[in-house]
Amino acid sequence: MKFFVDTADIEAIRDLHALGVVDGVTTNPSLIMKAGRDIREVTAEICALVDGPVSAETVATDAEGMIAEGRELATIAGNIAIKVPLTWEGLKACKTLSGEGRMVNVTLCFSAAQALLAAKAGASFISPFIGRLDDINLDGLQLISDIREIYDMHGYETEVLAASIRSVNHMTECAKIGADVATAPPAVIRAMAAHPLTDKGLATFLADWEKTGQKIL
Repeated sequence: MKFFVDTADIEAIRDLHALGVVDGVTTNPSLIMKAGRDIREVTAEICALVDGPVSAETVATDAEGMIAEGRELATIAGNIAIKVPLTWEGLKACKTLSGEGRMVNVTLCFSAAQALLAAKAGASFISPFIGRLDDINLDGLQLISDIREIYDMHGYETEVLAASIRSVNHMTECAKIGADVATAPPAVIRAMAAHPLTDKGLATFLADWEKTGQKIL
């Protein structure tokens, strides 16, 4: 499973990229606004840092506007994935932009039926939102499983990009279910390395080593 980091924080991306765990980045205007910088400048810097897809989101609500914005965003770098919402207008934009050979990430997916339409429209990625479904007492992980089953059954090449990830458990379960990609905030990715038994074991080892009085360097 590929890891995308969901942030516009350049330093956080650089830190995770240096470890080799970043295969791409997802951004949106809200994340970039938090960075307090120009959207094109931030997006270009991220694209130069990361080789994989960088999702940049349109803000128009009509297909014509999304297409125009998507084409403009695509001029920033060759690894831009244009992000459009899973609305009827978004599907129209996806069909046009994907037909031009551009990567398209269809976002705000909350049902398998929506994901099926996105695949038919040529989406490169479908982004089901796990956490937001959990928030309304629906099973976000089940949606990932349903989409995986449908895509595999019918041979769709659209990649399942699990989004709205809130926990390490979400990451683990997405990997087990067969998500192609999971995008998560930097804090969630870092938390994957943490375990209380690791901390306890390390503390015990260091205490025992200190008693020996030996040094490696």
